[in-house]
Amino acid sequence: MNLQDKVVLVTGASRGVGAAIARELGREGASVCVNYFRSTDLAEKVVSEINANGGRAFSHRADVTDLEVVQAMVNSTIGRYGKLDAVVNNALPSYSFNPSASYTHIETVEWDQFERQFQGAVKAAFNTTRAALPHMKKRGYGKIVNIATNLIYNPVVTYYDYTTAKAALLGLTRNLAAELGPHGIRVNLVAGGLLHVTDASRVTTEEVFEAVARSSPLRRVVTVDEFARAVLFFVSDWSDPVTGQSIAFDAGLTMA
Repeated sequence: MNLQDKVVLVTGASRGVGAAIARELGREGASVCVNYFRSTDLAEKVVSEINANGGRAFSHRADVTDLEVVQAMVNSTIGRYGKLDAVVNNALPSYSFNPSASYTHIETVEWDQFERQFQGAVKAAFNTTRAALPHMKKRGYGKIVNIATNLIYNPVVTYYDYTTAKAALLGLTRNLAAELGPHGIRVNLVAGGLLHVTDASRVTTEEVFEAVARSSPLRRVVTVDEFARAVLFFVSDWSDPVTGQSIAFDAGLTMA
């Protein structure tokens, strides 16, 4: 997959899935804006790894819930590389995937927990889209890739706030695809399952990984790097005929 002519902004790219996506993009030749909010050292490490492997990358601190700050980040990326081909909306408010937590029960989850997830997932994607849209419409080309979870298809654990926000992101994806398609802008969603291994799944026991693997048709779980490469498809020209789609990369565990 040759992405040498692509410029991509990845939100929440200092660690975990976002960092893996940024590294894979750089490895395939894309120029990458590594967005982060607090983890400066980690973001610089991702940038250094990409540049050391012959890619091009820079880091940009931005709170993706602030539209003006996001617009400045988009402008900085375009100013540095001359264009912006794609945005990957990966940023996520910090979250603990604890099946026994209060937010897994409708009687105990609080509305402000929902609002926090909507701000960090849906508003963030709204902001990056609004910021990138004038440039993409002018060029008649763009890719927006939203990152979600397979829990929106099958809530095996009822993470009310997190899953509801990610489900709203699916609605945003389809509406954007319907409106922006005539402008040459494709919008798709990639949903991950339990990935081996991210910050979120680092505390997951091998027994749980094995149980999930046994439940999937492929009898395995997806790695972080495999998931990152799936995102690359939607950034590349190979996905030009595709928009408004949501697909789970979880070894067939969910089939939507």
